[in-house]
Amino acid sequence: MIEIREVKKVYSEDVEIGPFSLEIPKAGITSLIGPNGAGKSTALLMIGRLLKMDEGQIKVSQLDVQHTKSKDLAKVLTILRQENHFVTRLTVRQLAGFGRFPYSKGRLTPEDEAIISKYIDFLELKDLENRYLDELSGGQRQRAYVAMVLCQETEYVLLDEPLNNLDVARAVQMMEHLKKVAQEFGRTILIVMHDINFAAKYSDRICAMKDGKISAFGEVSEIMRPEILTDIFETSIDVMQGPNGPIAIY
Repeated sequence: MIEIREVKKVYSEDVEIGPFSLEIPKAGITSLIGPNGAGKSTALLMIGRLLKMDEGQIKVSQLDVQHTKSKDLAKVLTILRQENHFVTRLTVRQLAGFGRFPYSKGRLTPEDEAIISKYIDFLELKDLENRYLDELSGGQRQRAYVAMVLCQETEYVLLDEPLNNLDVARAVQMMEHLKKVAQEFGRTILIVMHDINFAAKYSDRICAMKDGKISAFGEVSEIMRPEILTDIFETSIDVMQGPNGPIAIY
């Protein structure tokens, strides 16, 4: 599991995230929701060791995130942040190949190539695998980044707003893929989400953040309640039962 103990990040005298504690069970999708500035991305980046915490401890699969060697952590945990700055003259397949670096150190084996092909096919990128990143739409590029992350084949996958630049159809497709990854491969996926209803439909658990603290954490049915959502987002939100579960109306 992911164990977070009294973690805190201080940006200034007026802005700090935490302290907060949380235990995220293995397997399934957990979505981080909350208003802008709630601390969702900060929390994700600290778990992924892309941002140093000022206090507390985070363990992923019993490994202390702050002190574990990068080469060891990279075989357990992978993260995709919002801003990606890869060279645009990489092809989709070359980008996906970067996900194998913790194992191949840049020298791809036939086994690595098979894994790359598996996830390119999984994300329906086969027809695009030899296209350069700067020749793709924003949504296609986002899928290529997710393919790279999945190619790392870690037990824990952290995604910061993976639905950015995706239209509704592609967003649904992406979440269907991620749900399948969690269910079939037993991955633990932690996602920062803006759309409450996407979080409700595809998550196993939801963690709601507000003002740098965790306001609520539980299964979807426990969090998708009018009083909880209204308090978190500070706007009137109703919840109704749809054909596929609860839907927030706002």
